[in-house]
Amino acid sequence: MARSIAAQGSLNQQRQTFMVNNGGWDTHDNHIEDHAELLLEMSGAIGAFWNAMTELGLQDQVTLFTASDFGRTLTSNGDGTDHGWGGNHLVLGGGLNGGRIYGDYPEDLSIDNDLDTGRGRFVPTLSVDEYFAELALWFGAQRSDLPLMLPNLDRFYDSSSSNPPIGLWS
Repeated sequence: MARSIAAQGSLNQQRQTFMVNNGGWDTHDNHIEDHAELLLEMSGAIGAFWNAMTELGLQDQVTLFTASDFGRTLTSNGDGTDHGWGGNHLVLGGGLNGGRIYGDYPEDLSIDNDLDTGRGRFVPTLSVDEYFAELALWFGAQRSDLPLMLPNLDRFYDSSSSNPPIGLWS
């Protein structure tokens, strides 16, 4: 990826998009051991990629973000976790309002928490639609196209607003 990004000029590309698929995160079993290994692997890969972007002087022109189609429950199924709602995503790159956590982390993780729909499935306080709307705008999408691209966005964010959905970029 770093070599392709470095060749952007000779490829005559203004924006390039790359996707890396890293499976194994469906930790129904053996969660503690598997999750720790996956996080180490991801940390090493992101670190190596970011070091390459820094060496190329492109760290201010690249945005790296994670995405997943599901989260994990906060309760154990005995040896792991089950599918839940919400999750954590990483975004790094130049021009970001970095060093922040977006969304609200529940102060109370008990089963009686208002956000818990049962068995540790917490309702997220920030929708994935808002997250992807922000990324779509960064990619150059028109604000007027957001409701078409993300039909549920208006349930969480007024797409006619001039404010960004989350405020990831300065």
